[in-house]
Amino acid sequence: MNYDELINCSRCGSDASYRQEISKEISIELCYGCGFQSNSVMLKGSTFFDEQWGVLPELYKVLMEEEENGKIWLPSHINVKGKGMIFADGNSKENWMWAGVKYIPVSGEETDEKYKDVEWKPDMTTIRHYGERDFMEALSYIGVLPE
Repeated sequence: MNYDELINCSRCGSDASYRQEISKEISIELCYGCGFQSNSVMLKGSTFFDEQWGVLPELYKVLMEEEENGKIWLPSHINVKGKGMIFADGNSKENWMWAGVKYIPVSGEETDEKYKDVEWKPDMTTIRHYGERDFMEALSYIGVLPE
């Protein structure tokens, strides 16, 4: 039986962590307190971990945390069509913040190949930065949560 529940985050202690069971073997967690995520198949040495590790930005690799039980926590990357995106932005474990960027519609006049068949694009002039524990404020900024 699949289920969703609010739990305390084992990474930061926030009571705003969301756990969803996809199947008996797979569950995912997203903490709205710290913005990090984990899942039950993200274990060091697993094929899934190795595949993910190969495509992660360097900052996400530096920010990765592993609990004693092997649970891996990585920063989230949120991308909501028509609203915006949130991602970890910075150059080191000591110097990073959450970045919130709003989306704007792609105009019919844009000829750039990367916007072919795309309705929305990030407007980097709207970027705002938030502290590690201000992930929910970033979600509010792009319109996912109420302000």
